Amino acid sequence: MPIQFDVDPSVAELAADTAEFVREVVIPAERACGGSVHDAPEDLRETLQKAARDAGVFTPHVPARWGGHGLDLRGQAVVFEAAGYSLLGPLALNCAAPDEGNMHLLEKVATEEQKQRYLRPLAAGESRSCFAMTEPAPGAGADPRLLRTTATRVPGGWRIDGRKWFITGAEGAGFAIVMARTSGSPGDPGGATMFLVDAGTPGMRLVRTIETLDESLFAGHSEIVFEGCVVGEEHVLGAVDHGFDGAQVRLGPARMTHCMRWLGAARRAQDVALERAGSRVAFGSALGDLGMVQQMLADSEIDIEASRALILRTAWELDTGSAAASQLTSVSKTFVAEAVNRVVDRAVQICGALGVSAVDAPLARLFREVRPFRIYDGPSETHRFAIARRAVRPYRQARTGAVDS
Repeated sequence: MPIQFDVDPSVAELAADTAEFVREVVIPAERACGGSVHDAPEDLRETLQKAARDAGVFTPHVPARWGGHGLDLRGQAVVFEAAGYSLLGPLALNCAAPDEGNMHLLEKVATEEQKQRYLRPLAAGESRSCFAMTEPAPGAGADPRLLRTTATRVPGGWRIDGRKWFITGAEGAGFAIVMARTSGSPGDPGGATMFLVDAGTPGMRLVRTIETLDESLFAGHSEIVFEGCVVGEEHVLGAVDHGFDGAQVRLGPARMTHCMRWLGAARRAQDVALERAGSRVAFGSALGDLGMVQQMLADSEIDIEASRALILRTAWELDTGSAAASQLTSVSKTFVAEAVNRVVDRAVQICGALGVSAVDAPLARLFREVRPFRIYDGPSETHRFAIARRAVRPYRQARTGAVDS
């Protein structure tokens, strides 16, 4: 099957409408709140999402049954990049993390009753959610197999005990998707189960909101404790003991949608740098006429175009269910995370004092926001480890006959 990168005219139109909406509505709102939405009120989200709904660009990723445009990942790549041009764009379109990934997971894994209870209001922007897997050391982090939170059978359901942290959007979320160990021990490759836990369930307690470098993810990142938190059997999401398999339904596409959104941020940084290079005169010429500045601008153009091509290729592999999707997802996540950092860093350098201003240009904010991307959803080092293992596997098997797990 040939790889197709052409954009459907309806998707191109939606992307153009999104770009206009972001430029005319979202960026002014971003400037008004300084780009930081950790402590922003719910009415900011509600106002932006109502405007996106009125503009016809709301929930581009959700199937039409739930009120969205039903785009596949290739279509999402084009629209999410346009949304990511502003730090608040994904929030306005209701395609920001973690809700976007949770919608995808619920649509693929949840029962019909669970979809009606959790997916429908989430897709409509009537509630928010979080995905609670990461734990403080020595628990689950880059290696999810280290999961230590437990879920034990009790009459009528399960008792969850454990601690989670860096849980994005937990404060004010209507529910959490919680990963807990139902069999085995920390380090085992299986034995995890996902649970839907409603906010306010006794035994679920938000300890604190963690101050972090980034500030554009709504409600920030929180630490949560589960102590004797009991949920019913109907709150199991997917199959018992197969939570890691279920999570992969979410994590692969979610890594790519992160890349799509951050590519929009990189493109905005490049636009700021290009405008500055074309208008700022120093040493007798425009900055853009200086060789060292030209090299930085050119390298950023290369990084942006290479990232976009890699995202589209990986999105195609995921859309078609290709066996190459896992490898390319790791390749894309690693490359794009680092390329976005390079683009923003160069833009700051080109713009000089303007680049480090917290008020006069968005670059300082973007610089803070993109740096954690090399850690979130698997640090670059972990992905490189996985990339190398997959690449060498057939050669190792050919030599020894061993099967690498």
